[in-house]
Amino acid sequence: MLPHAADDIERDGKSLILAYDHGLEHGPVDFEPNPDTADPERIFELATHEAVTSLAVQKGLAEAYYPDYADEVNLLLKLNGTSNLWMGEPNSAVNCTAEYAAELGADAVGFTVYGGSNHEVEMAEEFREAQEGAREHDMAVVMWSYPRGQGLRNDGSPDVISYGARLGLELGADVVKVKYPGSAEAMGHAVEMAGPADVVMSGGTMRDDKAFLRNVSNAIDAGATGIAVGRNVFQRDKPERILDALEAVIFQEVEPDEALAIAESDD
Repeated sequence: MLPHAADDIERDGKSLILAYDHGLEHGPVDFEPNPDTADPERIFELATHEAVTSLAVQKGLAEAYYPDYADEVNLLLKLNGTSNLWMGEPNSAVNCTAEYAAELGADAVGFTVYGGSNHEVEMAEEFREAQEGAREHDMAVVMWSYPRGQGLRNDGSPDVISYGARLGLELGADVVKVKYPGSAEAMGHAVEMAGPADVVMSGGTMRDDKAFLRNVSNAIDAGATGIAVGRNVFQRDKPERILDALEAVIFQEVEPDEALAIAESDD
C-alpha cells in the first residue's frame, strides 16, 4: 500500500463507501424491500449525502450516471464481479481495467479476491494487474477480501477474516473490506493483521438500526476506518436517516443510541 493513497475516498482518515454492486452480484431481489432503489439515479443521489466518501459501482452505471455527479460524488469503480446465477467455485469475472476506470474519472478501484477458492491463484494475478494499473493513475485500491471456497470449512471465523485482511496488505491494497467477525476483539485482530492498510467493515444483510450501528461502532472502536455498506442503507424506507446516524458513529464516534437520536431530530 502507499501512504495517503486513499485520501480521495476518505474524510479525516475515515470512510463510508456506499456500495451498489448488488444488481450484478445479487440480482433484482436486493431492490425488493425498497423498489425505488432499483433506479441507479436514486443511489447516486444518496451518494451526495455528506456522510458518503465514495460510491462503488460497476462500469455500466458509472458510464450512464457518473458524468452528472462527478462534482459531488467520489467514484470507486469495481473492476470485477459475477452474477448470483453463477453456481461454480467462487470466482469473479474481470469486467473493467484500471486504465478505463481512470478514463471514467474514478478516484479508486475495487477488486474482489476470494482467498481459499480454487480460483485464488488466477484472482491474485488479476488483482496484481489491477493494482499496478491503478498505481499508474494515482488511484486507491480497495480489496473486497472474502475468503471462501471448497478449502474453507468456516469462512466467517475470526481467524479466516483476519487472514483475509492480511491478504489485502500483502497484495498491495490500500483499503481492505472484510466481514464483521462477531466482536470488537476479533475485529481488532483483523485490523492488526492489515498493518498500515485501512480496514472497512462489510455492511452485510440488513439488520435493525441498533444492532447494525452497534457493530459499526465496535468496528470503529477496534481500529477500523469505516464501512462499505449497501443493503443496510438502501433497503431501508428512509436511507438518509441511517446515513445521518452512520455519519455520527463513524466520523464523530458517537454511541449508537445518541446517533439515532441525532438522525431522528434531522427527519
